[in-house]
Amino acid sequence: MNLTVEIPDDMAQRLTTDGGDLSRRALEALAAEEYRQGRLYKPDLRRLLGFTTSDQIDTFLKAHEVWIDYAPEDLERERAGLQRLGV
Repeated sequence: MNLTVEIPDDMAQRLTTDGGDLSRRALEALAAEEYRQGRLYKPDLRRLLGFTTSDQIDTFLKAHEVWIDYAPEDLERERAGLQRLGV
């Protein structure tokens, strides 16, 4: 699907003064928000944004301030798993 967004010329000019690709920024903003809302998942981000590694996805999420929910129970589960491995 192609999506067209109309932005007034003066605003588009301001939004591109740093030379960034406005289309890519809009796509990334949409992807980050949809991931945050639970409508996209990491494999979706990989496909949509053309990432090839998990590190790229994690870097993208961090740059867009999308944090993974991590509860104390998650920490305890990981701690117990590491303890079982002797770490």
